[in-house]
Amino acid sequence: MSIELVLLIVILLAGFYMAWNIGANDVANAVGTSVGSGALTLKQAVMMAAVLEFAGAFFFGSHVTETVQKGIVDSDIFMQNPLILVYGMLAALLAAGSWLQIASYFGWPVSTTHSIVGAVIGFGAVVGGWEAIYWNNVAFIVSSWILSPLIGGAVSFFIFTLLRRRIFNTFHPLEEAKRMAPILGFLLVSSLSLVMLFKGLTNIGVDLNFVQSTLFSALLGLIAAVIIYFAVKRITINPDKPKSQTAYGPEIALGLEKAQKHLRRVKQSAVGDMQYHVSILLDEVDNLSSNVKQNIQEEVSNSEYTAVEKVFATLQLFSASLMAFGHGANDVANAIGPLAAAIQILMTGTIPATSAIPTWTLALGGVGIIIGLATWGWRVIETIGKKITELTPTRGFAAEFGAAMTILVASRLGMPISTTHTLVGAVIGIGLARGIEALDLTTTRDIVISWIITVPAGAIIAVGFFYVIQSVFGHATLGAW
Repeated sequence: MSIELVLLIVILLAGFYMAWNIGANDVANAVGTSVGSGALTLKQAVMMAAVLEFAGAFFFGSHVTETVQKGIVDSDIFMQNPLILVYGMLAALLAAGSWLQIASYFGWPVSTTHSIVGAVIGFGAVVGGWEAIYWNNVAFIVSSWILSPLIGGAVSFFIFTLLRRRIFNTFHPLEEAKRMAPILGFLLVSSLSLVMLFKGLTNIGVDLNFVQSTLFSALLGLIAAVIIYFAVKRITINPDKPKSQTAYGPEIALGLEKAQKHLRRVKQSAVGDMQYHVSILLDEVDNLSSNVKQNIQEEVSNSEYTAVEKVFATLQLFSASLMAFGHGANDVANAIGPLAAAIQILMTGTIPATSAIPTWTLALGGVGIIIGLATWGWRVIETIGKKITELTPTRGFAAEFGAAMTILVASRLGMPISTTHTLVGAVIGIGLARGIEALDLTTTRDIVISWIITVPAGAIIAVGFFYVIQSVFGHATLGAW
């Protein structure tokens, strides 16, 4: 058996292993908030993601990709012996897959892109030295550690605060939720569609410019808005559980806010003992108002608030579906890109600027992703959906919507951004909107640490795999395929 055939078999297995770990770790970003909020059960999420992830990977996954080392490592160092790059690609797949498996075991949501980048840095430095690495480009990629969670968290914080004010703190929360749902659905679907459509259909021979992509995305958003309108129209308050007279109703909250304003005016104009007594009364009303605002968000047992959450559970079905489809289309390249480049090197003996990806390898990646999700995905889903902060459909939707808007804007501006980091930052932003005590700071700390060590961990593991592979296959050169 020739060295090329042996390497091909090993690389195929490594590509499947990488895809399996992408499914175990990264797919949780698409469905984690929906499972954590209760909008989907774990079984439903796995079944939905299995279909949509595979469809996205197989039908819309990139059929042409730039080789992974481009922009990270000087490709001239591989020209004399392209087989070294094959070893490197194999080492990168095994290293990134191993790190993702470790992270998934502990439930850490990490970036698959950063894992691959770290692995490429590792074997590139071994072959060409530190000067062979384009450190400016690496720094640009690593900056997403800061940008992604901060922007995602800020946008989601704003969206959740807006929903709380415009829906929960009103006299008729369910009516307001039904009124806003089609609008939010339109914005969500059109935004996520635009992310996928703009330059995303070139894989199947369709090249839409930004205006065409925007119009088509708006049409999809309009269709989604109509479907959501009729879907939420049927949601009513449970007749067996009439609306209770809760001590924390929105009418009381609004009344206390008005009382605070009037008391502040009286305090400014009063003097002496009158001002002292008004100050004491104002402090009591401030404390009471603060307690009411805090508890009004926790009154989810109220039948009308439960109905509101059903409205947002419907919206989450759309957001989870689109994110799963988009993830399959975009991130399958993390597993199949290095695989395709290695296959082409083995077949031609030269290093391609771009690599044609056979359709069967996209299917291989799609199958690996859904098997990874079904077997180990629950670990990261549990972290995103339950361990960072308590999620409801409203909070989960705000996180997904915030992440989607952040990714859209960042993609148009060319900012380096990580989908994983953005969504985790969005979930943290939702927790902060409810107060710092709503966050599990231990889990948040562990996640941030895992982000910081992802690139160096990928590099170190890749170096180890590279030396092992080189010792097994020796310093051979490519012959005829």
